[in-house]
Amino acid sequence: MKAVGFLKSLPIDAPDSLMDVDLPEPVLRPNDLLVEVEAISVNPADAKRRIRTAAEQDHAEPFILGYDAVGIVLDMGPDVTGFTKGDRVWYAGDADRPGSYAELQAVDHRITSLAPKSMGPAAAASLPLVSLTAWEILFDRLQVPTNETPASLLVIGGAGGVGSITLQLARRLTGLNLIATASRPETVDWCKDMGAHQVVNHRDLIAKVQAAGHETVDYITQYADTAQHWDAMCELIAPQGRIGTIVETSEKLDISALQGKSAALMWELMFTRSLFGTVDMARQGQILARVASMVDDGIIRTTEQKTLNGLSAETLKEAHALIETGRMIGKLVVAF
Repeated sequence: MKAVGFLKSLPIDAPDSLMDVDLPEPVLRPNDLLVEVEAISVNPADAKRRIRTAAEQDHAEPFILGYDAVGIVLDMGPDVTGFTKGDRVWYAGDADRPGSYAELQAVDHRITSLAPKSMGPAAAASLPLVSLTAWEILFDRLQVPTNETPASLLVIGGAGGVGSITLQLARRLTGLNLIATASRPETVDWCKDMGAHQVVNHRDLIAKVQAAGHETVDYITQYADTAQHWDAMCELIAPQGRIGTIVETSEKLDISALQGKSAALMWELMFTRSLFGTVDMARQGQILARVASMVDDGIIRTTEQKTLNGLSAETLKEAHALIETGRMIGKLVVAF
């Protein structure tokens, strides 16, 4: 099968940063679906893994990136339930297995669901990874109540892929007052369109949030730079509040700054359940099914903002170059 991979961690403009490769078809495990991939989205995590995983030693075999995917079920393992051949499915994959930059992919059915019926593959491909991340950080990590309890949520990085779906989910499933950060006119407008009640500039964050009428906030989701905003988050979080982040940092954080407020710091990695085979691993399939239903009911919309075409190293290089600018609004999709 055709795929796109890499052996060395190289700048994206290097000739071999991504390469067209020919690989054997995936061998299915008992819980696997074999999926013919129709569309994917490219995430910042793709670029990070390309840059980091072969920085010191080359991969022995082509490393296939890619998480988000939409495609058609061609075959399945003997332990699969709930799916049939010909189903269109969507998923965000498993960081420990070959990814979706390929014609065919094997994926565990427990982290998969039927794709939305009202949306084409390219539009749908923008949603799985960010929806799982946003849902887990809101409802599994921060334990935000799904009722009209008056509280506030600060979304740092509101116009990005995860921020966009966080705003949509929180606006439609909670009673939170939503404050998002954005600094350009187009990102401010995007955040408001996604559901933010207020938008503030991330520069001088404490002053901007307090000027918007919030001395403190009950919840914070951090999708930009954990270390850069750490002091501001500690200042802004309410007593007994909760901070959730997806952004790793090599800098040391003074977590004792949260002690006096009895505030919590929660990490979210969407791949944790599949990486460790947790007993609740199937919850990801359930979340995706719920999001698909919300899409079909017109409650959640795609965050697709740019679409490229074709499974090729040339196309994926263009996608990575765009992602690495750090200025993408919403999601970038590649349709095969």
